[in-house]
Amino acid sequence: MLDNPVRAKLLKGGTAFGQMAFEFFTPGLSRIMANAGCEFVILDTEHSGVGIETVKSQVAYARGTGLVPMVRVTGTHYHLIAPMLDAGVQGIMVPMVETAEQARKIASWCRYRPQGVRGLAFGMPHDDYEGGSHIAKMKVANARTLVIALVETATGIDNVDAIMATPGIDVGWLGHFDLTNSLGIDGQFDHPRYRAAVKRLVRACAKNGKPAGFLCGDVKTGRRYLKWGFRMLCYGTDIAVYQQALAAGIAGLRAK
Repeated sequence: MLDNPVRAKLLKGGTAFGQMAFEFFTPGLSRIMANAGCEFVILDTEHSGVGIETVKSQVAYARGTGLVPMVRVTGTHYHLIAPMLDAGVQGIMVPMVETAEQARKIASWCRYRPQGVRGLAFGMPHDDYEGGSHIAKMKVANARTLVIALVETATGIDNVDAIMATPGIDVGWLGHFDLTNSLGIDGQFDHPRYRAAVKRLVRACAKNGKPAGFLCGDVKTGRRYLKWGFRMLCYGTDIAVYQQALAAGIAGLRAK
């Protein structure tokens, strides 16, 4: 079974960079991202309309590229998480995590006993269709699965210390747009209440020895969040990066 170098790197205090994918689920996407320097991809299913068959294909395309495939599921339910893990993703991001009880359930659904309650099935995509001891495979799977709690509401921030203290939660990810919406300060990323929430999340992550994650839209913003203590960053989305680069090129051609 493949290991997860991103999880290992983060646990050692390192920083990892990747991108979120919403639209361009082609056979070459993983290789293109890997060649660009991405260490991981988070395949979105919450807002993209993408299903498990697409995710399963993307996991297969990622094999041999060095890119770690992860997925954002649509909610806090076992039946949304377990099939994605069986499809071979090595990380799970769950949106709208607001309580330690939710975090505990998420962590347990992502791992086999004794750490969790994930159902057993082997000779599947997640273990590369190989034979061998399922006991050994469960240990590898438990060690490689990166569990990301997406904290993006006022309630989530109020409970972020307990969420990040939950065993099995590996990353606290800041959902910045939803958070400002929840706080009643839509898109005001310089607002004192938003800044205070960011600091609270970073402190909770640091206190529990876990990285904070963020999706940045540009290098300047990304470097600011790195300075604030974030260690897992997505550089935009496939849609935004393509559209911005294309718009800049077309504008340059039209310039007189």
